[in-house]
Amino acid sequence: MSIALLFPGQGSQHVGMGRELAETFPEARAVFEEADDILGFSLSELMWEGDEDELKRTKNAQPALLTHGYAAHRVMCERFCDVAFAAGHSLGEFTAHVAAGTLTFADALRGVRRRGELMFAAGEERGGTMAALLGLDDEAVEEVCAAVESGVCVPANFNSAGQVVISGDVEGVREGIERAKAAGAKRAIELNVSGAFHSPLMAPAVEGLREELEQVEFRDAGIPVVSNVHARPVDRGDEARELLIRQLTAPVRWAASVASMTEAGVSAFVELGPGAVLAGLNRRNARGATSISVGAPGDLEKLDALA
Repeated sequence: MSIALLFPGQGSQHVGMGRELAETFPEARAVFEEADDILGFSLSELMWEGDEDELKRTKNAQPALLTHGYAAHRVMCERFCDVAFAAGHSLGEFTAHVAAGTLTFADALRGVRRRGELMFAAGEERGGTMAALLGLDDEAVEEVCAAVESGVCVPANFNSAGQVVISGDVEGVREGIERAKAAGAKRAIELNVSGAFHSPLMAPAVEGLREELEQVEFRDAGIPVVSNVHARPVDRGDEARELLIRQLTAPVRWAASVASMTEAGVSAFVELGPGAVLAGLNRRNARGATSISVGAPGDLEKLDALA
């Protein structure tokens, strides 16, 4: 059985995430303790007992998701770690590179903390928003965005067939919502976000992230990581760095990323971290494949079917 690891992005975080894992497995607890030491504050306390709104802040949510995902990966690898690919949705691509050995956990954690700060600052500099469109295919969404006249509106996340997120300034996205409804979208919902992620409005964050990541060693990956930018596997460290920078303003080609793995023979997907968003999307993206989520001790029995 060919297995791929999936790591979720921002939005999957919740208070309590990872606590049971850390209380049950010493290798997971060590990851949370390392994160607290690296960041110089108790990320674990924020994750387990903190305020939901504070955890949701981009600069906190991103390191929290990385830490939980990597802790789950460490626990899984105590059982087996024979996997063919890794991939992560947006922020989750950093976690995938940690799992693949491209980045150390410490470098990735500092990188995503800075990434979150830069993305929030870009959102403050030029306010933006995002919206989920349901029931239109990719081409229809691209046509909707191209027709918007009042501002910036671009596809940001191609999540699955009939589920695409658009991003841009408030006027552009709201016009995009109306145009999507007129084009036959079943639903068009503006999201509660702090910026227009994966759009040109994130351009002010690019140089800061480049500065951060150029100080970090990127090794060649032990397993290929499928990039959000072009939905193809990457194993060279220098290419991985450049794609993580480009990812800030490029759309997340998630459905195509999963398709590239299934076409390469992947028959089982394991989502590591909080929630089961990506495993849920696989009901459309990878029909016929096994998709499970592992983020708490009780989930580990699901791995038995893959052994």
